[in-house]
Amino acid sequence: MTDKKGRVLSGMRPTGRLHLGNYLGALMNWVELQNEYECYYCVVDIHALTTLQSPDEVKNIQPNIREMVLDWLAAGLDPESSVIFVQSHVPEVLTLHALLSMITPMGWLMRVPTFKEKIRQMQQTDESVNYGLVGYPVLQTADIILYKGDTVPVGEDQLPHLELARENVTDAVSELTGGIGADVVVEAAGLHE
Repeated sequence: MTDKKGRVLSGMRPTGRLHLGNYLGALMNWVELQNEYECYYCVVDIHALTTLQSPDEVKNIQPNIREMVLDWLAAGLDPESSVIFVQSHVPEVLTLHALLSMITPMGWLMRVPTFKEKIRQMQQTDESVNYGLVGYPVLQTADIILYKGDTVPVGEDQLPHLELARENVTDAVSELTGGIGADVVVEAAGLHE
């Protein structure tokens, strides 16, 4: 994997069976990317918890994880070429998420356009929504930093999350280290412009 262009990090939430939109929107691209990049593909089960609204939905996460990985393999993801893993199996992501959440201003999170859209879709109000949904971009930032993704293929709706991640990394490193190494971490995290 050392002769590859860089590191890709991407994931899917195991909220149900894969469909044609998942294949055309992401998975087909992932299969292509694994030939040129060092790829990390994650079943983002912790992210899935942010929008599940019933005990049955939560109960289905585990079977959905297995089915999702089998679908990925059937679509052509090669575990010899790509790292395939489950987000919750790596406890460091939650530790980093907790640290980042301590220094991320709530105002940043409340301004993310996808947050407002998601609570509208879920028919909730700002007051009734859980931190998991508000803090989704902070968890995404933790994933990017932990796996040092150079390239983070996301849908257009996720672009504000990546911008918040860029700001968060720069500010967090500056706050925690007095600015020492901020550029290095932003570069390593794949959040440079």
